[in-house]
Amino acid sequence: MGLSRTMTAIQLNSSIPLGLPVPPHTPHAISVSLPTWSETVAYKEGIKHINDALLNGYPRMFIQLNVRKLSSLLEQKFGINGERCMLFPTYKVAEQCQLFMQARSVGARIVGLLICPEGKQNNRVIECKEPANLSESTSSASTNLYVVLFPPDMFSIANQFWQHSGQGISSRLTDHCLSILTENAAHANGSSLSPLTFPGNSHVAPEQLEVGHDVDLEGRCGGPLLADAAIAKQVLRQRIAGLLIRYGSCDYRAELCVGKKNLEGNQNSRDFADVTENDVYLFPTGMTAIWNAHQLALAVRPTAKSVCFGFPYSDTLKVLQKWGPGCHFFAGGTDSEIDELEIILEQEFARDSTKPPVLALFTEFPSNPLLCSPNLLRLRALADKYDFLLAIDETIGNFVNVEVLPYADILLTSLSKIFSGNANVMGGSLVLNPNGRHYTALKAHIAAHYQDIYYPEDAIHMEWNSRDFEQRIKIIDDNAEAICDFLRPHSVAAGATNAVIKEVFYPKYITPENYERCLTKGTNHDLSSSPSNGGGGYGGLFSLTFTSGAASAAFYDALSCFKGPSLGTNFTLACTYTLLAHFKELEWAAQYGVEAGLVRISVGTENTEALLRTIEAALGAAKEAKGL
Repeated sequence: MGLSRTMTAIQLNSSIPLGLPVPPHTPHAISVSLPTWSETVAYKEGIKHINDALLNGYPRMFIQLNVRKLSSLLEQKFGINGERCMLFPTYKVAEQCQLFMQARSVGARIVGLLICPEGKQNNRVIECKEPANLSESTSSASTNLYVVLFPPDMFSIANQFWQHSGQGISSRLTDHCLSILTENAAHANGSSLSPLTFPGNSHVAPEQLEVGHDVDLEGRCGGPLLADAAIAKQVLRQRIAGLLIRYGSCDYRAELCVGKKNLEGNQNSRDFADVTENDVYLFPTGMTAIWNAHQLALAVRPTAKSVCFGFPYSDTLKVLQKWGPGCHFFAGGTDSEIDELEIILEQEFARDSTKPPVLALFTEFPSNPLLCSPNLLRLRALADKYDFLLAIDETIGNFVNVEVLPYADILLTSLSKIFSGNANVMGGSLVLNPNGRHYTALKAHIAAHYQDIYYPEDAIHMEWNSRDFEQRIKIIDDNAEAICDFLRPHSVAAGATNAVIKEVFYPKYITPENYERCLTKGTNHDLSSSPSNGGGGYGGLFSLTFTSGAASAAFYDALSCFKGPSLGTNFTLACTYTLLAHFKELEWAAQYGVEAGLVRISVGTENTEALLRTIEAALGAAKEAKGL
């Protein structure tokens, strides 16, 4: 399939006004414009006029305006004494939120609703206390919704569950619920529900706010629409499994001591099973996949602390800390820290040899935002020796560039990122390694307890977006490598004098031996795994640190691209990562190399020369800010 469907319209964009959705004019966009350093700081400081200007945000970090509207309607209907609420798609998820709050001494109650179009059921909104009271066989236009109500001053606790687990109501499901309620109100009262008003972007011209309604996929994309979400989900699972097989190497898998076959001493590539669609599980967000992987480990394996290896995306660490008995944190992700981990494992095993010394080790390959790749060979050997699970998040590396499933018991991916690319839908996946020694137990538990909460319309959009995933990766890899090769000689790390850049964090320069060991061989399984030989590339993400805060801000402000949270977009997207993710713990993050002045850039599919020009201009602005 050619690139014309997606690639022709991608041009380098100038930044857009504060608070507008990114990408603009896009229903259900998952980023927001934060065009300047000072506005980002003001946003994190909670400055009212800045926060009032935000019309969008990353869905786990920012309650979308339509979700706020639906929440307010339900708070008015069911709330007692000013109760606030969170909305979830199933009773099971709502109950998990309730348990999370109760564990923190916060009372919470659940109201279940069946929302039906006018004429489909006598009672259009049905209040209940248990899931069994809701109809499971209503028309496809009807929907179940579960409302967790709690004291108004406990919103921050509920929001932790929303943010960390990623299981809140989808914005598309929200629109569906609102459309039913609005239509029903019009039938009943002769008028629609009154829209809630939110402080808006008074500094933005009205035409910049006209994003319209979500349009039909077939009309927008010029291609066939998979109207059946079940088919879309099956295609997604097949696509992920197919990518893992297509970019995998049988001989390579056979060399690893990961499967139960090696325990019998009979390693042979014929003994190794390929992953199938039945080993792939879909979730509404990447964090939901991570959260469920941790819950799966807690359910299947003996209770113990987990390990977070390498400085991860912030919510991954929070999940490991806030659920279960806690975790050991090795922020550097280095070989020396593997030595430290091994000492802890030996000590714990000596203390109690009847169970594994840790529950599971979670790591990113490579890490976000420092692009450090751990030594998976050593980690896999320790997992086999001490019988714990190894869960690898390959979102940044991605299915095309790196092959890490052979090392993992559980493979995790945020599909919201480059797998989608369009930044208009969320999603996540969890893949079980069929050759893992604990595969049978993991498979049995997840088969019995997995609940598909991926909203059908989201799955349809994800399936469409990901059709040209492989083609986009090559363009993005090449663009990012060209930019980093330009920037690296201007850094202190590369020996430059009077430099404004301290370090370019990119897998080609950061722990390259670990990253390159896992490069895919290309679809022809060329023995030489390098980008120049048709193998995997270094990905589209890199981060920069600077020699002064002024240089960081000047570089960021001068970038002529979209600026806001998220990564893995078809368009170039920059963000002040540390300010966004660790604003309340800047000193803590800095001790691990995640400096307050770090700028993270996710490279897109734009013209390479245009990208280099804006990077060069931003570098010039940084030098000027430092007086060079």
